[in-house]
This record gives sequence, structure tokens and C-alpha cells, in this order.
Amino acid sequence: MNPRLVATILALGSFPLFAQTPDPTSAGVAHTSDIGFSYSIPADWEVVDTKPSLPAVRAEVAKTAKSEDEKKGIGCVQVVLTARHGDPSSVVVVIALPYDCYGTTMTEKDLPGFGSGASEGIKNTFNISNAVHGAYTLGTHSMWVERADGVLKDSPGVNYTVETVCSVLKKGAVCLMAMAADKADLQTFENGAVAFDSEVPAALVPATAFEKQP
Repeated sequence: MNPRLVATILALGSFPLFAQTPDPTSAGVAHTSDIGFSYSIPADWEVVDTKPSLPAVRAEVAKTAKSEDEKKGIGCVQVVLTARHGDPSSVVVVIALPYDCYGTTMTEKDLPGFGSGASEGIKNTFNISNAVHGAYTLGTHSMWVERADGVLKDSPGVNYTVETVCSVLKKGAVCLMAMAADKADLQTFENGAVAFDSEVPAALVPATAFEKQP
């Protein structure tokens, strides 16, 4: 998987989220994707309906695509969840890439490149520094995670912790991203229950995620 392609795809999750209209009827439930995962966010987070604006965002992002491969990926990506909380707002975005649409299957060896590409996509919105990486497993799934300091390019006075978590599943690849304005919202993101390929739900990011690997 081309990292530049992933960065282009993940740019769909970086369009202006902080002014979107929330959809409170969707809050407090597990959000699912047909590629085989679910992720839960608390009821006090406002779920943002991005469907009305997504076609225009796809068209805008496609203008920067360097190949037909990238354009295809942009057309296939799913924005499973966008939610925000607090003031200044923390934001969580969950994006999936189904293999049956894209036409390419990823494996564990593709995960580092996929994750790195995902974190590049966030740089469209944030100035990033002090990035650290981790690796761990949830059930049978390998996980890639990056945590960094971030400052919104349009609001340089607000400091965020930006965290990206990615994995490859049987039917697609997934990345979950948090732009947390405080530690409590980061913990909410990390403690959210996630289930991959019908396995037992678990907290998304364990406390040991950033320990050095053997």
C-alpha cells in the first residue's frame, strides 16, 4: 500500500470538523463498519454527520491525486465516525478502506506503511511534533499507534495530543484518530471499546502500547 495514497485517503478525515453540525441521536452507541469492526464513544460526545459534505470533500481531495490508484482509494474510503467533545473541541475520526472496493488486500507487513501514511494525512490540518510510536496486539490483530503533539494550523493557540491507531482486518483496513484537547478526552478515545472481526471487545489502546518491543 502506497503511503502517499493512504495520506491522501486520510485527508478526508481532516476536513473542517470543528464547525460541522452534530447529530445527537447517534451518540452513545457502538459505531460499526461492514468490514468487521465496531467502536464505542460515550453519549456526551456529539456525533457529526459528515455524509452531506463528503462528496464535495472527495472531489476536492481527488484534485491532488497523482494516479488512478489514488482516485480509486478516495472513492472507496468510508468515514465511519466523526465525533467531538468539549470547548475547545476534541475530535475523533474513524476511517475504513474496504478491500472489495479498493481491489487490494493488505496484510500485517503492510501495517507500518499504512499507519505512517495515515499520520501524514493529519498533517494537512495540524503542525505535528514529538511523535512516538508503539505496537501491540488486540486479540489476533496487530496494532500500529502514533502519539504526537499537534497545533491546529488555523488556531495556533490551541495545543492537542494527536493519536492515530491502525490495523488490518479480514475485509479491510481501519484507522482511528483522536485530536484530543485534554488528557481526559485522550483517555476516552483510548478506552473506547473496539471489536475486530467478531472478537471480544477491548480497550483500543492499552497502557503498555508505547513500551519498547522485545
